[in-house]
Amino acid sequence: MIKLKRYLIGIFVFILLTVGYSYSQPLQASQVIPFDSTRWEIDAEESKVENYLGQQSLFLKGGFAVVQDSNFLDGIIEYDVAFDKARGFIGTLWRIQDLENYEKFYMRPHQSGNPDANQYSPVFNKVTGWQLYYGDGFGVPIEYPFNEWIHVKVVVSGEQGEVYVDDMNEPVLFIHDMKRELEPGKVGLIVENFAPGHFANFTYTSVSNPPLKGQAPELEPVPAGTINSWFVSNAFDGKTLEGKVNLSANEKQQLSWEKLSTERMGLLNLAKADRFAEGKDTIFVRTIINSERDQMKPLEFGFSDQVKVYLNDQLVYSGSDTFRSRDYRFLGTVGYYDTVYLPLKQGRNELWMGVTETFPMGGWGVQGRLKDTAGISIVQ
Repeated sequence: MIKLKRYLIGIFVFILLTVGYSYSQPLQASQVIPFDSTRWEIDAEESKVENYLGQQSLFLKGGFAVVQDSNFLDGIIEYDVAFDKARGFIGTLWRIQDLENYEKFYMRPHQSGNPDANQYSPVFNKVTGWQLYYGDGFGVPIEYPFNEWIHVKVVVSGEQGEVYVDDMNEPVLFIHDMKRELEPGKVGLIVENFAPGHFANFTYTSVSNPPLKGQAPELEPVPAGTINSWFVSNAFDGKTLEGKVNLSANEKQQLSWEKLSTERMGLLNLAKADRFAEGKDTIFVRTIINSERDQMKPLEFGFSDQVKVYLNDQLVYSGSDTFRSRDYRFLGTVGYYDTVYLPLKQGRNELWMGVTETFPMGGWGVQGRLKDTAGISIVQ
């Protein structure tokens, strides 16, 4: 009996040591990276290392600070941040491929306490996607203290993550669906436009698949008729569509195409397709709808920021959801908020949507669905 007890105690101790080592050992390896270290590369409008609120800190405005020798896929990022209530966008980056492609979490001090007090967003080709990705899993209301240090921890595990703010026992935000491909990259900090921020005590630790406390919500069923792939054109100057009620064969022949799948509920992030630039602010998406007879069918859709809808080369809808275009708090977020009735003819119908981006800090996207699929089929 004594031998058995010793044997069981031995197994118990071995398990404790193994579990403790697997979770604590990487944390022991993490170190604060001083902001005067040569490991940092800073590309910003303004930056300086200074003592602030009793700590060595990095003052950063309008740019990036990247740990050049970092290689991060999964793990833990921690830092202290301080700011005032001025309008600003202050946070951290991970899986940085370059300064135009990365994942990020940032705080909006001027929205303290509001649903958009902070934001997880992917960045593709320099376009942030918060107008596409918002609400549950992307941001959460938090009241911020101002001009004092706030501790932030971001835990990244595969396609999911958690954010802790001051309370390190319970996450405030569970990110249940990161949008970029799982590629290792660098880590860093960012302050975009407007007000600056201060950072202190930055650390990161690479940990394979760290455990998370949160759970992804149960997936909603995908509505019938959701368009789950589009042919997507190269980017071009949207001014060429001004006043154009019919598309000509010559104009269409100048476009190049690739087929892209949408996200599960039909959203297509167009920033993945091409890089936004002056004179390259518009992309066409197109699909085929086969109809058994002449009939009208409602197309529910969403877009950012402007759209022109053509059916069989004829303009049937034009709209704008540009940020602040209706009032000072109009966000221009994407959802199935608009409907156009398509006059389908018997046989083959081509649906084209020219989507123009005017605000690359917000998102470039489109989605569509024909929930009434009686008598039609969508060529996916």
